[in-house]
Amino acid sequence: MKITCFIPCGSEKETISTVRELRQSELVAKIYLTGSDKQPFAIEGAEWLNSGTLTSGATIQSIALMSLTEYTLIYTRHSPLKLVQYALERFIRVAEDTGSGLVYSNYLAVKAGVLTSHPVIDYQEGSLRDDFNFGSLLFYRTATLKVAAETVGSELLHSGLYALRLTASLVAPIIRIPENLYTEEESDLRLSGEKIFDYVDPKNRAVQIEMEAVCTQFLKSAGAWLSPEFKAVEFDKENFPVEASVIIPVKNRVRTIEDAIQSVLSQKTNFTFNLIIADNYSNDGTTELIEKYAERDSRLIHLIPERKDLGIGGCWNAAADHPNCGKFAVQLDSDDLYLDDTTLQQVVDTFYREKCAMVVGSYRMVNFALEEIPPGVIDHKEWTPENGRNNALRINGLGAPRAFYTPVLRCIKVPNVNYGEDYALGLAISRYYQIGRIYNPIYLCRRWDDNSDASLSVEVMNGHNLYKDRIRTIEFLARKRMNEKM
Repeated sequence: MKITCFIPCGSEKETISTVRELRQSELVAKIYLTGSDKQPFAIEGAEWLNSGTLTSGATIQSIALMSLTEYTLIYTRHSPLKLVQYALERFIRVAEDTGSGLVYSNYLAVKAGVLTSHPVIDYQEGSLRDDFNFGSLLFYRTATLKVAAETVGSELLHSGLYALRLTASLVAPIIRIPENLYTEEESDLRLSGEKIFDYVDPKNRAVQIEMEAVCTQFLKSAGAWLSPEFKAVEFDKENFPVEASVIIPVKNRVRTIEDAIQSVLSQKTNFTFNLIIADNYSNDGTTELIEKYAERDSRLIHLIPERKDLGIGGCWNAAADHPNCGKFAVQLDSDDLYLDDTTLQQVVDTFYREKCAMVVGSYRMVNFALEEIPPGVIDHKEWTPENGRNNALRINGLGAPRAFYTPVLRCIKVPNVNYGEDYALGLAISRYYQIGRIYNPIYLCRRWDDNSDASLSVEVMNGHNLYKDRIRTIEFLARKRMNEKM
């Protein structure tokens, strides 16, 4: 069994190091350096492949053409690659034993000079997000790569690798080896709370639009794409005590809950509304603060659920099931605020104007002092009424604030978890109903040290991503079944 290797050309020192590392194995037949410019330097033991960046469709097609061995290794970083003992033999063994089309593994990461283990997660049918972390070493069965590359358009600038692995997943299994088989240098040392919004940074919009087109084509090929046909929503079938209810699940947020309450009670609307706070047994003074406001304003309903096994999703269900819940249930996190006193009116107006079962707004990222921080306004402008619910399977969130037509919310229910519950609910709703959008900011998303995703370990982040991928898998399979029945 032989391997053809493709690596991006970095600095001369980095590239020489990786080439020498690969050349130590008798399994390596050829090494190609990829780049979009003229070859900057010659390296013994490697050939130049002038095809563009590693993420371009043209490069993927060139790789498929030039690889003539049983396996193809694609290394995606410029930093030096260091393989562990018999790593390439291990990749081949697992690929042969499982018939896999793509094999990847855990790895060791050097962060600020410190070596740490970096586990990755198993690939699922719903692992459709373009930022899925395979690590930097992709080990393809060349036959699978060549078949998949036929569907990768040469015009793609950013999504060639993404398109390749999506199609490869339809050709043969994708398998993770839960072993550290190589070492790479980690250059992005930002905290998790800073990284999670990269996919919606406005400066990356062109990339996101191209990724959406690739994912949409994949969903069509896989039988999971949904046409823009939606169930009708009738808003006058039931009677409600008020038109809208703002729902805030909270536990131990004494520093922020008062701002959130004032943000709601100051709303100016042409309809009646209330505020339902599901207080999940706070013990830091949050409960007493809520009670103080409830005594002053009858619009505030202080709900302490009977159950003590509820996460954020369970608190949402308890609030939505409350007899005083309005026709529309509107989200506000206990850390955050509405942008101004028109937010609630804009949300309800959108329900009636777009005849939808869910509305998603846009928000501005701010620090604890409410000063704008990068990336600024998150508006998900890539969302379209025609394709939004398909693209929702690719992205990692839908935006904020989120609001729901209460009968639909009560029917579908929110998963009783503390992370990803809103995304799971939004995907399930979008399978049947249109989701309305507000593209101007109406919400302030406050980032501070106590945010639940401010600074998470690799293991916790993996747990979050594994859950969201599972939610996507469930939705992907549900949509395939729905199409099969039509």
